Amino acid sequence: MEHGDEDGLLAMVFEDLEQQAEGLALAERDAELADRSRAEYAQVTLAARVHASLGRPVLLELLGAGPVRGTLARAGTDWCLVADDCGPGAPEQEWLVRLGALRAAQGLSERAVAPEARPAVARLGFGSALRRLAEGGAELVLCHVDGSRSQAAVVRVGSDFVEVTAADGPALLTFAGLAAVSRA
Repeated sequence: MEHGDEDGLLAMVFEDLEQQAEGLALAERDAELADRSRAEYAQVTLAARVHASLGRPVLLELLGAGPVRGTLARAGTDWCLVADDCGPGAPEQEWLVRLGALRAAQGLSERAVAPEARPAVARLGFGSALRRLAEGGAELVLCHVDGSRSQAAVVRVGSDFVEVTAADGPALLTFAGLAAVSRA
């Protein structure tokens, strides 16, 4: 073998080694990016996905209450408001949905909105939204996570419960027992 042929062969070997090293570096970078992406996505909350979906038609499956279908109108830290246009001539019905009672959702955006990017009203909890819905002493339809429904007027709203007056008398209901609430 001549000296020139050896240089060419060595150059090819080193070029091949460089390509293998670049390939390994790219594979390591891709794996690191995938790990980082999974770790970042693990920080995404349901509320963040809901906030990114405002204005979209959704189908929400609730514990006990079943499906709620409509346009996602508003959202807070642990609730969303779904406006259901019941058809021509029928009044729009709004459902205050407690996110903790959500079993499944269809129609949510693939995006997410971080808490610091949300408007001030979006930082309010379920109790604040329930107080607003109950203003004026209107009768409310309460859908419970056990599948039952009741009709009542809200007396007061605490941090994790609501006091109501129903046909069978006063009662204290925990937020955890509620799936959704609507005006009667």
